[in-house]
Amino acid sequence: MKNAAYNIMPDTENILKTMGEQIKMARLRRRLSATLVAERAGISRSTLWKVENGNPSVAVGIYAAVLHALNNMDKDLLKIAGDDELGRKLQDIELLRRGKRQ
Repeated sequence: MKNAAYNIMPDTENILKTMGEQIKMARLRRRLSATLVAERAGISRSTLWKVENGNPSVAVGIYAAVLHALNNMDKDLLKIAGDDELGRKLQDIELLRRGKRQ
């Protein structure tokens, strides 16, 4: 099987590792076994291990399935890019420029 090509920056790797640790802690706090969570998510235990280690080769859909298996934590995915502060600032700058031309 050919490995996927991706370029993960060190900061992003750290974010994924932290996210994996947080997922593992959520599982442990709920006292759910790795076997049960993997079964609920429809994945193998080895894939769950990769998720809990923040492996960047795991598809985001797998992360979502694991979060859902942890009692619907996948709803937190809606927070991703929900508050686009930089995008709003760039849009405001453009709106101000247009306003000066009118």
